[in-house]
Formats: sequence, C-alpha cells, structure tokens
Amino acid sequence: MKIALASDHAGFEYKEAIHEWLTAHGHAVKDFGTSNNASVDYPDFIRPAAEAVARGEYERGIVLGGSGNGEAIVANKVRGVRCGLCWSEESAHLNRQHNDANVLSLGQRMISRELALRIVEIWLTTPFEGGRHLGRIRKIEG
Repeated sequence: MKIALASDHAGFEYKEAIHEWLTAHGHAVKDFGTSNNASVDYPDFIRPAAEAVARGEYERGIVLGGSGNGEAIVANKVRGVRCGLCWSEESAHLNRQHNDANVLSLGQRMISRELALRIVEIWLTTPFEGGRHLGRIRKIEG
C-alpha cells in the first residue's frame, strides 16, 4: 500500500517508528516531514500529506502530533479526506470498518509506542463494511 506519513515535532519519534514498521511490512511510504523534533507548525506538514491522499497519490495517510487533535482537524479540512483520531485498538477498527477513514491521526503524548504500532496495523488491515451513510458523506465531499 502507498502511504503518506507526516508529523509535527511532538509526533516525530512515533513517525519514525511507524515509518520503519511500514517499510518492514512492505508498504511504500512518502515522509512529508518533519525531519526532527525541533518545534514546527504542524499544518506545514500535515496538509501536504492529506492533499496527496485526496489527490489519490497515496491510498492512505498517517499523521501524528502530541495529541493528534490538531492534525486530524487540519487533515479533515482537505476535501476528500476522512481522518479519524484513534487512541485504542477498538477506535482503529471502527475508524476503518464504519467510517472508511483514509487518514489516521495519532497522539504521541497520549498512547504508548507499542499501542501506536498496533493501531496502525489494525487500521491498515480492517476493511470497510460499507454503509448507506457514507454515500451521503462522499456527496458532501464533492
């Protein structure tokens, strides 16, 4: 799978671990930055990754920050992106199964590295069940 990956400084360490995990599991990854843990403005990195997913250049995106909230907000401002903030295995499963999310947001300060990697695995492997509500959501997206 082709995956866009981005973080701010507060999500940098997990981004690096996730990048390594994705590559080891055969995924093609484009890292949109940041490149270290020096303070940055997260929209500068999150928005380009979300836009690349919306354009269809990448099948999925993963964005990270301290809490993941701001990153989810920025990603969801991009038409065609359905980004969900996940904090547990169940939230990752439901994010894909019921919402067909194409971008995942994680908060490095909120969960352990091990849980973050497990969430990524679940999120990537859970299929969308389908549903009548998503058609209406996609009409809004345009």
